[in-house]
Amino acid sequence: MIPYPTDAQAKADILAAGRKIYQRGLVAANDGNLSVRVGENALWVTPTGVCKGDMTEDMLVKMTLDGTVLEGTRKPSSETKMHLRIYRENPDVRAVVHAHPPVATTFAAAGIPLDKPVLQEAVVQLGTVPVAPFALPGSQGVADSVAPFCRDYRALLLEYHGAVTWGTSMEQAHYRLECLEQVATVTLHLHTLGCHRVIPPEVVAELEGLRPAWGIL
Repeated sequence: MIPYPTDAQAKADILAAGRKIYQRGLVAANDGNLSVRVGENALWVTPTGVCKGDMTEDMLVKMTLDGTVLEGTRKPSSETKMHLRIYRENPDVRAVVHAHPPVATTFAAAGIPLDKPVLQEAVVQLGTVPVAPFALPGSQGVADSVAPFCRDYRALLLEYHGAVTWGTSMEQAHYRLECLEQVATVTLHLHTLGCHRVIPPEVVAELEGLRPAWGIL
């Protein structure tokens, strides 16, 4: 079983990743939310209405997987339902990052999946990134829309909304978000060039074979 981080490590990881995604422009204003699972029935999540670059430890909220608040004085993110559903659907997940990376979100708004193998790193780290159908922000519909993808994929575009990535650690989930924006940017540039080259299938298979050595489930 993949070990759970301590409360202290989880909170530190959330704050560090929040600063990085804000500084890189992967979220704006108070967009986005992050969480880390710390036990069979516990996770830390970011609060609603707070800039991810300005969070402090006392702002974070500890919850159970059924949504009961255990610690914290702030209201948890409105998208917490989505995080909880991902953890329930995939027991190997230890961290979730939801953000609005501009180029990846452009593909989400267009309803275009990132399903062409154009970058070796993206093949290994992400694989195919589908589009989950639109649901109203903060609704149970968002959680339901991501549920079918949680076991077989590592990242997801949210139609008209943004993106969500997950992993066995906050570091992995965060790196996947950055990789997602990178492959979206390269794909957009390739479209601009009118280029439709992709990595040959036999090379894709070899790249996918690298995942165990890279610690990628």
